[in-house]
Amino acid sequence: MSEPTQKYSITMPPDIAEAARARSGPSGLSAYVAAAVACQIERDNLNELITVAEAEHGPITDEEVQALRNQLQQARGQQAPDGANTA
Repeated sequence: MSEPTQKYSITMPPDIAEAARARSGPSGLSAYVAAAVACQIERDNLNELITVAEAEHGPITDEEVQALRNQLQQARGQQAPDGANTA
């Protein structure tokens, strides 16, 4: 069962509205916009966590970011196509 919804009126530039409508598919523009807003809220929450972590531990360096990217890439490379570990 889906969550209850409420109707809102929003304003956006016509070119953005038309691009969203063209991409919204069968679920419709409202669902597309709701998903986009949900993604933005997730990003905002992540940015808040980063701000708190950096205040407590200091900013992460470019070298640390690259090391973590390398670890992630290596971990992905060790996974079998079905998602199981090959190790």
